[in-house]
Amino acid sequence: MPTAASPLDQAIEFLDTVVKPRAQEIDQDPDALREVLEEMGRRGLMALKRPAPYGGPELDEPTFRRFQEEMSRRSGTLAFCQTQHQSAVAMLAKSSNEELKSAYLPYMADGTKMVGIGFSQLRRPGPPIMRAEPAPGGYSLTGSVPWVTGWSFYPEFLVGAGLPDGRALFAVAPLTDQPGVKVSPPMTLAAMEAAMTVSVEFDGYFVPNSLAAFTREAGWIANSDMINIALQGHFAIGCALGGLDVLQAAYERRQEPFLQETLAALKAELECCRQETAEAAKLAGEETTDERLRVRAWAVDLAFRCTQAAIVSSSGASNSLRHPAQRLYREALVYSVSAQTTPIMQATLARLTRATS
Repeated sequence: MPTAASPLDQAIEFLDTVVKPRAQEIDQDPDALREVLEEMGRRGLMALKRPAPYGGPELDEPTFRRFQEEMSRRSGTLAFCQTQHQSAVAMLAKSSNEELKSAYLPYMADGTKMVGIGFSQLRRPGPPIMRAEPAPGGYSLTGSVPWVTGWSFYPEFLVGAGLPDGRALFAVAPLTDQPGVKVSPPMTLAAMEAAMTVSVEFDGYFVPNSLAAFTREAGWIANSDMINIALQGHFAIGCALGGLDVLQAAYERRQEPFLQETLAALKAELECCRQETAEAAKLAGEETTDERLRVRAWAVDLAFRCTQAAIVSSSGASNSLRHPAQRLYREALVYSVSAQTTPIMQATLARLTRATS
């Protein structure tokens, strides 16, 4: 009797049969992205790190990172949009608010509950631009969330806001216009525009304790970023893999030996980067930060070089917005700045300007 396919196998089958053929359409059309997200929900793939008591499948970290690579390899727009919800699932799973978890987690795999995230503003130095004030029965939210991806896909998002004592509150808030909440028009972006990124303004919006997920200590996001430096590199690695897929197709079409040599060299380097990224993710402690920064910058560098190789090997056709090399090259831009901190910026620029012989 055949064994059931693993969640990762199911996800890869979905990526190959549904996503890859529509990657260019997904890049340009929010409705195409919506259809594919809905199909992900029908297949139960929208909450891959959900704990078993709430329905699972609770993928382990290495398997989930492999999923991220394979997703961004096929479609950066889908990868970027769906990871907002996957992140919300993982964050809600860590909440001690059992009422909130029971109301959301069982319904987040099939798309019944769709939740984005918006807390990058917590990285900004100085007074918080998004604030939460304790109020009877909950909190009052006031301020700005500059970046929230998934408007019209996600009716709610997990917002991060600074509390008066320096801690950060995370709570579920609406991603729709209503009293106390104003959503901007979708931004015009160079890449992944179909994912519908907006900014959100809050003006005294009340969120009850039942929707408060947790609070984090002052400086939480800096510590979290230090730990997660290498993890974000998996998206760039997937983008690089996509670039090599295009390069492979160019070689098969043209049969030029130099294309095969380029492909072999970049494949070998990318595999080394994948292995070292996986190892760096296991490291702990501040003394390992330099190693995590090194592999993150390496992944960004490879995303640019592999997608540039895809551009060059595709000749003039790659200048079309509907060519996969063009799409992947623009997606590399996004992965080079996603969840960026000053140390990541510094490491990336050092990598890009390193001396070569």
